[in-house]
Amino acid sequence: MSGNTIAAIATAPGKASLCTVRISGDDAFLICERIFKPINESKKVTEMKGYTALFGNFYRKGNEIDQAVALFFRAPKSYTGENVVEISVHGGSAVADLLLKACYEAGAKPAGAGEFTKRAFLNGKMTLTQAEGVMEMINATSAQAVSAARSALEGHLYKRAAAVRDKLLVLAGHISAYTDFPEEAVEAVTDGEVAEILADAEAELKKLMDSYDTGAKIKQGIRTAIVGRPNVGKSTLLNALSGFEKAIVTPIAGTTRDVVEQEVILGGVNLILQDTAGIRHTEDEVEAIGIRRSLDRLSGADLVFCVFDGSEPVTDEDLSLCEKCRGMSAIAIVNKQDLEQQFDRSRIEKYFKKVLFITAKDFYMSKEFENDVLSVLGIENLDVNTGIIVNERQYDAVRTAYNSVKDANYQFKMGQTLDIVGVCIDEALYAVYELTGENVSDEVVEEVFSKFCVGK
Repeated sequence: MSGNTIAAIATAPGKASLCTVRISGDDAFLICERIFKPINESKKVTEMKGYTALFGNFYRKGNEIDQAVALFFRAPKSYTGENVVEISVHGGSAVADLLLKACYEAGAKPAGAGEFTKRAFLNGKMTLTQAEGVMEMINATSAQAVSAARSALEGHLYKRAAAVRDKLLVLAGHISAYTDFPEEAVEAVTDGEVAEILADAEAELKKLMDSYDTGAKIKQGIRTAIVGRPNVGKSTLLNALSGFEKAIVTPIAGTTRDVVEQEVILGGVNLILQDTAGIRHTEDEVEAIGIRRSLDRLSGADLVFCVFDGSEPVTDEDLSLCEKCRGMSAIAIVNKQDLEQQFDRSRIEKYFKKVLFITAKDFYMSKEFENDVLSVLGIENLDVNTGIIVNERQYDAVRTAYNSVKDANYQFKMGQTLDIVGVCIDEALYAVYELTGENVSDEVVEEVFSKFCVGK
């Protein structure tokens, strides 16, 4: 990285109280000296120690532009592992643009997407899974997503992968020594030891692989379809969960013609609520389009709130909708409990994981309701702090490692020689190295960091 000093705006664009430009590279302090003058003239920018700050003004082409605060970080004790300076000025696109141009004119180059974090990875400041945790933290939309990102940043996913790696390395090394150098009288690895290591590795990789669905849902949000016949209270429920009137509510059946979406946080998880058109037979062409969209959202949902009118008997349309919910993470919500009840819950119970009774117009998200939803999703006891996989790259690497270990286990049980088992273990190790970034192609590295914003 010598002589390749980069700069970029590290804060969000637009009006703000502050804007920060980050400079990283061998010449970071020198570039800062060319555009920044401390109020205390006895202070020399190029002589500043790490983890110190100066107040002063920044200049462009000899003209004083704005007051500024410069923070200094000396290599290798910085985010990127290089010399880093962060200059903060008053927020605003014009001021930020002038500061960035001054950095470029002083010798810095524009940073690419995610280049600061990429340099941190290449300089050994973080693993690849930790770097991905940085991006997850930036994009987190719920408390669970923040916890999952924080877990990755703290290296929990790496540690789980490294534990598997270390077990396989010991076994691979022992098999290699035993099969390649039989004349050296290497102590034979016992069948029990091989079986135990392979079984443990297979089980742990399976747990990691199974965490992907949950990790992806936490990251992207839980697609939650609110379905039911017209006028059962779907839009009222959406408004109650949202805390404001997002959807139009009237006593006229068929008011909702299209899907209305609203994101809410429930139990630390982001639910993407989708209020759909009432499902019934209709001759109205526009309403029919809305109903088709409702059925599409139902089939693609991670969670279903199927709403019924408790003041009416169960109808054939209700039962038809129940059948569509069979086998899904679905909750039956029997609404209008403030009215005289005619609904027979026994006719619908077998289709749903839970049946809840509410009055939507007076409804609020109680802790009990949160627990019921998380239970249906299977994440009520989820501990994201143990390290979970949250993107396809990680999933593909874990799946490859799992399949290789599973194959090694099968070959061993079928009585194959240890050198054949060792080939499968080597394949598993290569996949684990790809997961952690210890042996990953330049193409994969570029793909990972291309998803970052410039300045991070």
